[in-house]
Amino acid sequence: MLLFAGLGNPGNRYADNRHNIGFMAVDEILRRHSFGPERARFSALCSEGRIAGEKVIVLKPQTYMNESGRAVGEAMRFYKLTAADLVVFHDELDLTPGKLRVKVGGGHAGHNGLRSIMAHCGADFVRVRMGIGHPGDRDLVSPYVLSDFSKADWPWVDGLCDAIAGSAQWLVKRDWPRFMTDVAQSVSHSR
Repeated sequence: MLLFAGLGNPGNRYADNRHNIGFMAVDEILRRHSFGPERARFSALCSEGRIAGEKVIVLKPQTYMNESGRAVGEAMRFYKLTAADLVVFHDELDLTPGKLRVKVGGGHAGHNGLRSIMAHCGADFVRVRMGIGHPGDRDLVSPYVLSDFSKADWPWVDGLCDAIAGSAQWLVKRDWPRFMTDVAQSVSHSR
């Protein structure tokens, strides 16, 4: 069993923020793979389904980004999962918009959602890093990630989330290179 955790902030006010691309990605996985309805559990919205024959729990913490680890940790303890069973989908300032990288372990690079998950679950989880670009100035990072994607961004955002959902079987099979290759090919074909 795997736990897919999409990171974002709850509520309509934040729905289209760059910081919420993790929610957007797992929403597309839920839709594409016909998961069950979302239920409020573990201070999160939680849904269960199957991808490539394996049970997957999809979690969207409703604790706000800075406390994401509280919800993720609670779900991991309940299902008796380890950090190796956790895949976190999050925004990444250090990647150009639309680029994706998978990384196992490492630091949080100032990302408060990752910092919180590391505090509650350890560092050795899988990160699906979705590039949103950088505003160019450290002082502009917070307003940038908490602002909405522009109209011009939506084609690549939708294309990336669609490619992630379409290639999710490689995440379940823990074939990170194949997942990254499949997503990159899907994104390049949709442009």
